[in-house]
This record gives sequence, structure tokens and C-alpha cells, in this order.
Amino acid sequence: MLIELAVLAFWLGAAAFFAVAVAPTLFAVLPTRTLAGEVVGRLLPGVFYSGMVVGLLIGIIEVGGRAAWSWRGREMLGALIVVACAIAQLIVGPRIARLRAEISGPIESLPVDDARRMMFGRLHGVSIAWLGVAMLAAVIALVLCARSLDTRAVGT
Repeated sequence: MLIELAVLAFWLGAAAFFAVAVAPTLFAVLPTRTLAGEVVGRLLPGVFYSGMVVGLLIGIIEVGGRAAWSWRGREMLGALIVVACAIAQLIVGPRIARLRAEISGPIESLPVDDARRMMFGRLHGVSIAWLGVAMLAAVIALVLCARSLDTRAVGT
């Protein structure tokens, strides 16, 4: 239980720090949005792959603590973290990469009404949304885990 809490807290903290501090700072201080996007694009796989590992660990820990898989509570939230991170990394990420290669230049140089620029914006939003889903699932799992520890402490 304590390991589960620590793993969730660590990943959630890292993902939140990336989303709230790292990515916005890169876009604010680097000379071009293209360069900032390149750096963010290289860092995001670490967030997504580690999220998949964390979700799997949650499932393993939960199943290991019971006789059988039940698809309830934190097991389901761990699966949601895996799915959300996998979709963002393995489905949305490659689409963004293909689109960037097709554009072969700064996205901001395209007209605002260009279909490729609008598609990039949509894919970027979808990627952020999946990260948000994974982070929300992690928050809920973290709260449930903490409440479980508190209940055990009170019951003893």
C-alpha cells in the first residue's frame, strides 16, 4: 500500500511539474515555438511511458493483495492510467510527428486557417486531454490509497 502511494505520488508530481512548469517555461524562454515543441516532444515520452509503468504497477500491487482480479477501485484506475498514456504516446504522438514531418517547417508559419495547422492544434489538445485523464485517475487512486492507509491505521 505504501509503495503504491509513493509510486502514484512520484509520477503525479513529475507529470504535474512537467505540465505546469516545464512545458510552459520552454515555450516562454526558447527563441521559437518550434524549438520549444521539439524539446517538449522529446520529454513527453518519458512522462507517458512512466505513466504506463505506474498504471501496471498499481494493477500488480492491487491484484497481489487479493486472491483475484476484480476490476474495481484502484485496479481500474491503474488500467485507465495505462490506457490514457498509451493512447497519447502510441496513437496521438505518432500522428503529431507525421504531421510535423509533412509540414517540414514552423507550424506558426502556416496560415491560421490551414488544415494542417488546425489538425496539429486538435492533436495537441487531444494529447493534453489524455495526459489530464491519466493525471486525474492518478489523483483519485492516490486519494483512495491514502484513505485506505488511514483506515488501516485507525482500525489497528
